[in-house]
Amino acid sequence: MDDPYGTNIFEFDPHRDGPDAHRPRSREVHVEPGMVLEDVTTGFVGAVIRTEKSAGIYVIELEDRRGRRRSFPLGGGFWLDGRPIIALPPLPRAQATPQNAGSVSASGRAVTNSGSRRARPEESARTHPRVARQSRIWVEGRHDADLVQYVWGDDLADVGVVVELLEGVDNLEAVLEEFSPTPHARAGILVDHMVSGSKESRIAHSVQQRWGDSVLIVGHPFVDIWQAVKPARVGLDTWPAIPRSVDIKVGTLQALGWPHASQADIAQGWRRILRTVRDYRDLESALLGRVEELIDFVTAQGTL
Repeated sequence: MDDPYGTNIFEFDPHRDGPDAHRPRSREVHVEPGMVLEDVTTGFVGAVIRTEKSAGIYVIELEDRRGRRRSFPLGGGFWLDGRPIIALPPLPRAQATPQNAGSVSASGRAVTNSGSRRARPEESARTHPRVARQSRIWVEGRHDADLVQYVWGDDLADVGVVVELLEGVDNLEAVLEEFSPTPHARAGILVDHMVSGSKESRIAHSVQQRWGDSVLIVGHPFVDIWQAVKPARVGLDTWPAIPRSVDIKVGTLQALGWPHASQADIAQGWRRILRTVRDYRDLESALLGRVEELIDFVTAQGTL
């Protein structure tokens, strides 16, 4: 007669091991953006938005299908696809990817994703990390930050500029109230859909009048930062026109024939679009010039 426990009771437990386990063991999983997890203690279910280290502890932020966000410490107590896991920090990104490996200028000099000359190791050998400037750049949301960081990340790190999130242009005035920009500690803001008569342009005008030359607000004409990626990168001639009654991200994914029913689908769809971007040449010029303008503004002579 088969013994489900085997001869070594510590080697295999059918209650915890195998596909029919009633109390399965937790397996270790490195989290990734877009992965949908459930926190067992609270029952909160959401897609992984970001992971960061705070006070020596890794914290994960989840967003549910209603847009609510909550943060949890990594470790045990999560479920993935109906099975318990021990959530581990994301694996380190590869130093070079097919999109950006070996970028060189016409003369053969290494360049960054933004097209800037990449410093040789002996030129950038600093004994200490650069201290972040007081002057900052703000963008509207996480996807904007992802794109700016991917293309201009090396340049921003070299000059010590931090990019922060507004979480929507409606929060702009409150953010600047707290930051208190000055001619030396400047605030540069990148806004979506900056066209004549839009809500964004009205808010920008009001803020610019209040803080004057200490603030620079620039914008691109796209309703969402996704459209700043050239549509050819995802096989389109133009980005689809989405009715105002439909969320632009959901409508775009639907038009592409990609999954779009949940927040996890949206997160994965953005990652899929972002992976097609090789460098600045895959972005529309209406975005390129504005970001470069902001970097120049917050790093001008006399700024901190």
